[in-house]
Amino acid sequence: MSSTTSKSALGEFLGNLVRAPRAIYRAAFRTGAPTTDRSRSDFVFGNVFLHLHPVRTHRWSLRWTTTLGLGIAATAAFLLTLVTGVLLMFYYKPFPEAAYESIKDIHFVVPTGRFIRNIHRWAANVMVVAVLAHMVRVFFTASYRAPREFNWLIGMGLLVVTLGLSFTGYLLPWDQLAYWATTIGANIAQSPRELTDSLGITEQFDPGGLQKQLLLGSDTVGAESLIRFYLLHVMILPLALAALMAVHFWRIRKDGGLNRPEDADARLGPAPDATYPVFTEAPKKTYHLAAIVQGRTPAVRRGPENTVPSMPHLFYAELGVLMVTVLICVGLSLLANAPLKELANPSVPENPAKAPWYFLGLQELVSFSAFMGGVGIPAIVVVGLGLIPFLDREGAGSGDWFGGPGGARLVVWSAIVGLAAVLAVEAFAIQFGWIRQWFPHAPQLLITLVNPGTVLTAMYAAYSIWLVKWHNSTRAGALGLFTCFLCGFVVLTIIGTHFRGPNWEFYWSPAQWPTH
Repeated sequence: MSSTTSKSALGEFLGNLVRAPRAIYRAAFRTGAPTTDRSRSDFVFGNVFLHLHPVRTHRWSLRWTTTLGLGIAATAAFLLTLVTGVLLMFYYKPFPEAAYESIKDIHFVVPTGRFIRNIHRWAANVMVVAVLAHMVRVFFTASYRAPREFNWLIGMGLLVVTLGLSFTGYLLPWDQLAYWATTIGANIAQSPRELTDSLGITEQFDPGGLQKQLLLGSDTVGAESLIRFYLLHVMILPLALAALMAVHFWRIRKDGGLNRPEDADARLGPAPDATYPVFTEAPKKTYHLAAIVQGRTPAVRRGPENTVPSMPHLFYAELGVLMVTVLICVGLSLLANAPLKELANPSVPENPAKAPWYFLGLQELVSFSAFMGGVGIPAIVVVGLGLIPFLDREGAGSGDWFGGPGGARLVVWSAIVGLAAVLAVEAFAIQFGWIRQWFPHAPQLLITLVNPGTVLTAMYAAYSIWLVKWHNSTRAGALGLFTCFLCGFVVLTIIGTHFRGPNWEFYWSPAQWPTH
């Protein structure tokens, strides 16, 4: 008996060993190949990554012009920065005495180190651009409206964390560019002192000094700042971003999918013959409804017609955007290296010292007033953006590009007004100066409250109020104000990037900079 049992056990063991690969596959993929409507649904339900997707996706959401793939591009760029960042961590040393040398080793010694660092930097920049563009797309299609108000706020949080991730990574090379760009950022954080100094209350109330201390860990950029930025960059902010992204994707599904016009089905027309049918299998159970009531969820009045299984249609579209994003980042990495200047030297300031490009618009405003440019106007913009979904309760134009009263024509005219206003104010300030140049002894409080930044903001606000009255629509005013601020941001960023030289003076070309 024992030999028979041992032989059968041995045979069973060998048979299990042969069948192990198939058993492992079945344990991982319990539903089998997603070839039917039911198995495709089960595939989404059973996948830890795909379960945030809806089982079915409306054909309107898969149109390229609906989203331009910006949300997925931002996610793909984040994954690229995450993977390349982990690879860089194997060689990077977050100490002032060793940080710069470790970056030089990565750049010049480590095999493919320069290429990986290039991808990391370019992917971070692509992510910032994609997140900004994604927010612009959501606004112009009125996709912030109910029931998506909370997800708009989550998106704003994602933008803030994305900027924080990119900014904290700026210091890590510990070169001149990184050191002085971080110093400028710290000075912007300290900008409330302009107001408290003018009021004479800094000794009792110093929020600017507190913000700078929290950011740097000391009064100046040093070892405490480097380790603080490193922990924020590699641990705290990535975790926060991942959590916000999970909530963001989940809320898209729970809010009824991507926003689309009420007549989207009529615009799409009949589905192509090759489209997988909505219902393909008869249900195996029957159900009895005791009553049907009108609900308040986003799914009400939205049936499965004109939808397709998310697997493979949405999944393949996302893979396509991922591949394009990777191609762009790799192509840029081959064309331009991540900058690396000489070792940071606190006693030799950069002139001009410039913040990262996405903060150069703020730096231009800060040059006129530290408080209004660094805190006041950004706070007004952030609060205004956060309130938009709760102020615009209209329904017309939801899901349409530039939807609402005025439409694309209003946006074009608003862009003209926004560009004309910012160019006029900047040209006047550059050519003739401002109050401090005219009246050297003018009180600082006047300089803080009346400067090119506040004048420009007031002009944009007045134009927005006029649009609300003219079109009798909150959406029209929001469209105009958002477009104006967008144009202002672009122009100020370009001026700060290309036309500001030593001592933040205006120059048409770097060739005009003074030589030593």
